[in-house]
Amino acid sequence: MSSFWEYANPRRFMRTTDWLLPVAAGVALVVTAIGLIWGFFFTPDDFRQGSTVKIIFLHVPSALMAINAWIMMLVASLIWVVRRHHVSALAAKAAAPVGLVMTMIALFTGAVWGQPMWGTWWAWDPRLTSFLILFLFYLGYIALWSAIDDPDTGADLTAVLCLVGTVFALLSRYAAFFWSQGLHQGASLSLQPGTRVDWAYKAPLYVSMTGFALIFVALVLAGTRTEIRARRMKALVARERMA
Repeated sequence: MSSFWEYANPRRFMRTTDWLLPVAAGVALVVTAIGLIWGFFFTPDDFRQGSTVKIIFLHVPSALMAINAWIMMLVASLIWVVRRHHVSALAAKAAAPVGLVMTMIALFTGAVWGQPMWGTWWAWDPRLTSFLILFLFYLGYIALWSAIDDPDTGADLTAVLCLVGTVFALLSRYAAFFWSQGLHQGASLSLQPGTRVDWAYKAPLYVSMTGFALIFVALVLAGTRTEIRARRMKALVARERMA
């Protein structure tokens, strides 16, 4: 564990990500391209949903990362609150825009799929509603960071907001289990007995999910590096003004 916490040092983090970021970005692009091309061009149409079923190769990975991004922000924020490691706070800050974009993709692709399947672009389904609220929490989180000049105070307040927003992140994941009357289908992938998705779709879907997860990692690493540089630049400017 002592070696793990060494990466909370900004200099150690920057040195490590100098080589890790290009590798993660390259692998992410390749894996995502394979998953999406495989899913959209080399899978058959569904006997009920037709070609519209292929939206899952975008919708499911983006929805999964939208929720997991918030959970990652929560963990990073708690590390900041407990151990006061600045890199963890900056990582949470860097993850928020990525999670916001993932949420937007999930909402958009869900609407594109829902219109032909449900006959409407939007319904106040429990999962959809909680996902929309999660989207608003992402906006609020980013706005709160921007509104506070002191970085430590911003990290403290956004950590509290992150804790509250986690309720809706979990509801977005498990709402279909709590409210069975909703329009949204159950989980496409599940460890419970019974086949939900045929392997013709499941295999490329797993590849797409892996690709989206790697994209998230690469973008968070890049964003954290940018935040560290911005904080260093701000400190240098402050020193020059004092001099």
